[in-house]
Amino acid sequence: MNIFEFAMKMELDGKQYYEESAAKVNSPELKRILMELASDEQKHYTIFRALRDGMPVEYDEARKTKVLSEIKNVFETLKARGGDFSFPDEAKEIWIHAQKIEKDSETFYREQAGEVTDSKQANILNRIADEEHKHWVTMENVINFLDRPNHWLEDAEWSNLEDY
Repeated sequence: MNIFEFAMKMELDGKQYYEESAAKVNSPELKRILMELASDEQKHYTIFRALRDGMPVEYDEARKTKVLSEIKNVFETLKARGGDFSFPDEAKEIWIHAQKIEKDSETFYREQAGEVTDSKQANILNRIADEEHKHWVTMENVINFLDRPNHWLEDAEWSNLEDY
């Protein structure tokens, strides 16, 4: 199996994971983020398929991930809604697993970029690795958001309290 076939499988596996996870969560906001991630994985798959088939492919602005702006919109919506909201425990587990997927993908693409001889292919692999890193950052933000209630007393504003 060549690197592009392997990358295609990774992207399809990621897409499937995000779609299955989106079907499990009740929060429309988290579902929206998961579906945006699934869409990004499909874009990556299409790029790798073109590379595998020897087709010319450019990585243009239209293909760049919009997941960071999407997550910002989601959090702004949640903040504007106000009130109390919570997520099931398995939501955090979904994101932790997704974060590992993204880190593994980023690492693989960066390694492969260093091994291919075609500079355009290396550039595309690095650009997709950059997107996988943005996905990882997205996961980190979501995990922190979901975990915040568990750690709110650790915030700096409580640091001046004496231990009992």
